[in-house]
Amino acid sequence: MATLAPVSLITPDPGADEERRRGLRKMRTVAVSLLVLAAIVYVATLGRDGGWGFVNAGAEASMVGAIADWFAVTALFKHPLGLPIPHTALIPRRKDELGKGLEEFVGENFLQEDIIRERTASANISARVGDWLSDPANARRLVDEVSDVAAIALGKVRDEHIADLVTEAFVPRFRDEPISPILGSLLTEAVRDDLHHGVVDLALEEMHRWLVHNGDTFVEVLSERAPWWAPPRLNEAVTQRLHLEAIRWVADIRDTPDHHAREALDSMLTQLGQDLLANPRTQERAERFKERLLDHPQVVTTAISLWKAMRSALLTSVRDRDGAVRQRLLTELNAFAQRLRTDAALREKLDRTAADVAVFAVERYGAELTTVITHTIERWDGKEAARRIELHVGRDLQFIRINGTIVGGLVGVLIHAISLLVH
Repeated sequence: MATLAPVSLITPDPGADEERRRGLRKMRTVAVSLLVLAAIVYVATLGRDGGWGFVNAGAEASMVGAIADWFAVTALFKHPLGLPIPHTALIPRRKDELGKGLEEFVGENFLQEDIIRERTASANISARVGDWLSDPANARRLVDEVSDVAAIALGKVRDEHIADLVTEAFVPRFRDEPISPILGSLLTEAVRDDLHHGVVDLALEEMHRWLVHNGDTFVEVLSERAPWWAPPRLNEAVTQRLHLEAIRWVADIRDTPDHHAREALDSMLTQLGQDLLANPRTQERAERFKERLLDHPQVVTTAISLWKAMRSALLTSVRDRDGAVRQRLLTELNAFAQRLRTDAALREKLDRTAADVAVFAVERYGAELTTVITHTIERWDGKEAARRIELHVGRDLQFIRINGTIVGGLVGVLIHAISLLVH
């Protein structure tokens, strides 16, 4: 198995790192100064009796504590004095194990369902969203951002993308899916619920309007199909009569809900729906029609044309700051914000949903998220990782050396006092 080459860590903020470096140097100086002070006091009081004996014992113990804690702190990041002493330079040598341990710690202590639900509930997400959206400036900003992103996204979709979507996704899917059961079910339900009556009324209204305003065209079309031997006057009289009768007939159907033509259409549509569901011959004809339609080159062209028209309309709407789309979005956002602020049940429902989503994401992807810790640390260069970690925590670790010096001195004094009492 191939191993990943170590990568260098990138300094996120040089100014912050320089500040940490100064703090680390300052605390190191303090720790070393205390060690030097303890050494001077020890030398100055060496061999002296009385109270100086306590001072000498305390200084000696302070040096021991300071040196021991210096060794412990240094051993985390490198070999003390450059000597390859066992169990030193722990971070460079065992960074992978440390990364794995950190991964397990995060997974076991942070990515747990109870913790996630508690933090989500305490965040009051829906209430905060409602308060934020209640500010008109915030609502306008959100609408503007959504509109700008939508405009950019629409502009990125090219004609070849639509062509590929139609030819590679829609057409094969439609080809594999039998069309008869779908059409039969839709048609049967539409007729049962009288959903088609609105379309029929619209078609009749438009047909009547066309006949009324295009009498000359109607007469001309019929005249062209009249027998050549028929007298022109007779043709004109017949075609005009047919035009009048057509207008009356269409108006009669339009104005009579129970007209026999409407009933005949309902009967025909009902029978067609049943045939599409149960008649093999009708089903086969529907499938052949579907295949001819899908094989027609105009399908892709029509899809692209429809997309262009829709994209143009959408772009015009979302780019207009005072257009209907943006105003509608603002209206809906304001209404939603008011509901969030006044409807406690809605807030509770949304917060519960947010918690469910967070728990689902953690349960499904939590392992992958924590694995990033291990993989990232494995790719770090060991020595540079030690330097970076020391830069961040080394200043605080110097307090261990300082405390070791002070506590060691106090313990030395205590031990010296006990030894005098014993003797």
